[in-house]
Amino acid sequence: MRQVDEEQAERLVNTYSDLILRLSYTYLHSAQDAEDICQTVFLKCLTSGQVFESRDHEKAWIIRTAVNACKDLLRSAHRQRTVGLELVAEPPAPEAPASYVLEAVMALPVKYRQVIYLYYYEGYSIRELTAILKRKESTLQTQLAAGRRKLKEELKKAGEIPQNWEREGK
Repeated sequence: MRQVDEEQAERLVNTYSDLILRLSYTYLHSAQDAEDICQTVFLKCLTSGQVFESRDHEKAWIIRTAVNACKDLLRSAHRQRTVGLELVAEPPAPEAPASYVLEAVMALPVKYRQVIYLYYYEGYSIRELTAILKRKESTLQTQLAAGRRKLKEELKKAGEIPQNWEREGK
């Protein structure tokens, strides 16, 4: 039985660790906290006794669990009363962002950032997101459209796209 648990744990880590880390980072903006969430999700998955109907069901459960763990951490009293060491000591030089678009996405409010990230970066359809995020399809479509508008405005302000840029066909 122990061998099966180790194999299951290894499969989960290999399959989902990047997804959980990236998703958690969008909420927490901290690599260390994202790593903690990743461990928490794997422990819950391995100890919950949850039986999954398919790989898609497993993936949706893992995403939902990661989102809930992030929200729990953000609401925790400990997090609200403490400051990370990285904020106390000034870094020697600012890190260059990996992508100006991703940086702009990360600056959006959570309700837009979450939908845009899962839709564009993880490739989920609106229909899949309704099951994962437990929201109505119309709500997600509205949040995606509003998030796109906000993202476009921010990119224009930053000079990353021309002021007169418009989508073709409009």
